Amino acid sequence: MAEEQAQPSGPDLTQGVDPGDFRDGKLVGHVGDQEILLVREGAEIFAIDAHCSHYHGPLAEGLVVDGTVRCPWHHACFDLRTGEATCAPAFNALDVWEIEQRDGRVFVGKKRERPAVKVAKPDHPKKIVIVGGGAAGFAAAEMLRRQDYKGSIVMLSSDDAAPVDRPNLSKDYLAGSAPEDWLPLRPDDFYQQAGIDLRLRTTVTAIDPSARQLSIDGDVIGYDRLLLATGAEPVRLPIAGANLPHVHTLRSLKDCRAIIDAAKSASRVVVIGASFIGLEVAASLRARGIEVHVVAPESRPMERILGAEMSDFVRSLHEEHGVIFHLEDTVTAIGEKKATLRSGDVLEADFVVFGVGVKPRLELAEKAGLKIDRGVLVNEFLETSAPGIYAAGDIARWPDSRFGENIRVEHWVVAQRQGQVAARNMLGHNEKYDAVPFFWSQHYDVPINYLGHALKWDHIEVDGNVADRDCLLRYKHQGRVLAVSSIYRDIEHLKEEVAMERAVVS
Repeated sequence: MAEEQAQPSGPDLTQGVDPGDFRDGKLVGHVGDQEILLVREGAEIFAIDAHCSHYHGPLAEGLVVDGTVRCPWHHACFDLRTGEATCAPAFNALDVWEIEQRDGRVFVGKKRERPAVKVAKPDHPKKIVIVGGGAAGFAAAEMLRRQDYKGSIVMLSSDDAAPVDRPNLSKDYLAGSAPEDWLPLRPDDFYQQAGIDLRLRTTVTAIDPSARQLSIDGDVIGYDRLLLATGAEPVRLPIAGANLPHVHTLRSLKDCRAIIDAAKSASRVVVIGASFIGLEVAASLRARGIEVHVVAPESRPMERILGAEMSDFVRSLHEEHGVIFHLEDTVTAIGEKKATLRSGDVLEADFVVFGVGVKPRLELAEKAGLKIDRGVLVNEFLETSAPGIYAAGDIARWPDSRFGENIRVEHWVVAQRQGQVAARNMLGHNEKYDAVPFFWSQHYDVPINYLGHALKWDHIEVDGNVADRDCLLRYKHQGRVLAVSSIYRDIEHLKEEVAMERAVVS
């Protein structure tokens, strides 16, 4: 028997609803099989798809602010009037419907046509080249076409695959709970249809800013605007055996598939490093029934980012699922079926995964003479020291007025949002990048959301209970909130994001 499809929630909105039925300014209903969210903001009422186009998050549980609705899961943002996805990680617009109010009731009418988006200035550059096929590069290319840019877009990627949803590689896909078709950020035919010349397995060897051209595989390509989005590469520690075939890092789809292939015949793995990636890999491999040992030099995993209490919770969560920690220790050598620790312990290992962090790929920028300071220095518009060359993502160090210093952040959503801003600025919009950094991490069934940027703090304010998986933590320095982490406090986390957006260092 075929499974019955779930019935859409709420009332039939074509029959009208009483405005008094709204809760916190929202009401979910349906037109046919389509679930629709009604939103009241001030005197206006809007009708928009009820689910985020990123991971199908419930927008009824999100935050309405300034004519937008923000997704509670990963902070994507949509314009209530047009449905436009104004902020990554969502790219697809949502449908919106016409509203009519009569006889004291609210009725939903026909679906609205989406208005065309036009660029602000007509003097488009003729050719834009993007170096990098990750989050920032894809977001920039997609935004250029969304802005109705008609010029040439060349996207040069060293990867084997078209841009994929990289966070999934250490989470659901690695765990075996996400299908293959979740991974591409767009179908393969998108690039041809959008007129994006995507070249995979392509290495850029040099950039000449004065001639506005770059060298690839013995050829030369000119550009009017250039975006450097070369990203980062995983660190592989210089220890004996680190380059053996059964030792892996995780960055690309190819890397992930290699780990999945190794896991098929393995019973035990050693993960080196207790970073977010390292522990997400640990959780995903436990889901596959593999015994997991995590080796890391710190006494608490991720304490530098999350603080002691949240760190202890993360460790206990993984231990509840069978992960074995070897903290305050390091791997000194890797053999064919073992890993030797500094303490003298020897761990059996069918394969090994490095999860000790990444380093930005700066070689191209350095060779081109761009200003470097632990990253590629850019101004508030994400333009480098060379006119016409922009940088976004893991390599970019930008002046953040909120924190009063230049910062570089290695987050997926940050890279996407920077790619979008860089794209608009290459078209002459002169838009400052000022988004609050945000990322999410998944450990079994527990999501951890984090926003802001706190390299140090003098106080952590805990609202709720960390052990009960119901908490919001504010990381403060001299009384000012620098960052916020949370577990199952989605709406509060969104409100903290808005508060931080509106707070600027004087």
